[in-house]
Amino acid sequence: MNMKRPGRWALGTAAVVAGVWGAYVLLAPPRLDAVHPVRGPAVQAVYATGNVEPTIMLPVAARTTARLVELNVDEGATVTWGELLARLEDADLTNTLAALRSQETLARQVYERDEKLIALDSISHQAYDQAKSDWEAAKANAASAAAQAGFMKLTAPADGRIIKRDGEIGELIPVNQPVFWLAVKSRLRVSAEVDEEDIAHISPGQKVVIRADAFPGQIFNGAVESVTPKGDTTARSYRVRITLPADTPLMIGMTAETNIIVRETANALLVPTTALQVDKVWKIADGRLVAQPVRVGAKGADQTEILSGVGADDVILKTADSTLTAGQRVRVRLVAMPP
Repeated sequence: MNMKRPGRWALGTAAVVAGVWGAYVLLAPPRLDAVHPVRGPAVQAVYATGNVEPTIMLPVAARTTARLVELNVDEGATVTWGELLARLEDADLTNTLAALRSQETLARQVYERDEKLIALDSISHQAYDQAKSDWEAAKANAASAAAQAGFMKLTAPADGRIIKRDGEIGELIPVNQPVFWLAVKSRLRVSAEVDEEDIAHISPGQKVVIRADAFPGQIFNGAVESVTPKGDTTARSYRVRITLPADTPLMIGMTAETNIIVRETANALLVPTTALQVDKVWKIADGRLVAQPVRVGAKGADQTEILSGVGADDVILKTADSTLTAGQRVRVRLVAMPP
């Protein structure tokens, strides 16, 4: 009988210990991951998307509606100033020009004859003036027709490269519709649209990091060339021109993702981005939570720069939680900062 009592006592003791431990686990402060802020480089950048384009791009368009009858160059061709690129149908204008030049010749002959007669006082000054006026009018009409006929020949307005052609032989080309786009020999650039909220941070000379889907894994460097003074009121953005190096492999028309470097800090104070809850972090002091306001600088996917509010020796929660309350007791498990 006495041999059984220790067993029952041992069983009772284990149950009590388990109950006490369970209560402790339920009532104990939660154990949370925390970190010390670290020092490291921080970059504040403005993101924008854009397209690669030539610095100077000229349209070559028809000045009158006509049918395309001759094409001498195609996309990718290098051309020189004055070179004939294409010709529009000009039969009617050619015939009109021939008739007007014939009228000009006749009017000139009448004027020259009357010029001799007026010297002999054989005709009135009124007849002489009329002949002179008729000749000048005929000459102006012929010159105008010649100019119109000249417009039917599309020539290169400068040395450059044909980057786009719109139109096929036999197609009716509307007035002012470009048949060719000519890229003048110059460096390429990126035209990016920057949100109006960020444009105040952008100025010429800033470094730009550029990526393009056509070259995965590669990074290209550029620089801000200019900012357009007038924004797009519909898109609420401003156009930023970004220069590219002469040896860039990027091609005209490619889409580019740009990060315009606004500020670089070599020894910034960094915390995990997950530690931020709007404009505060949870700091642990004497085992309790303190809602610490902070001023944020450059913000990245993994780390965020803290300009003021905490120091390198402080302990802060790695991940903010909206269910936490100020003054709450917690247990801390220090972990390393994410890279």
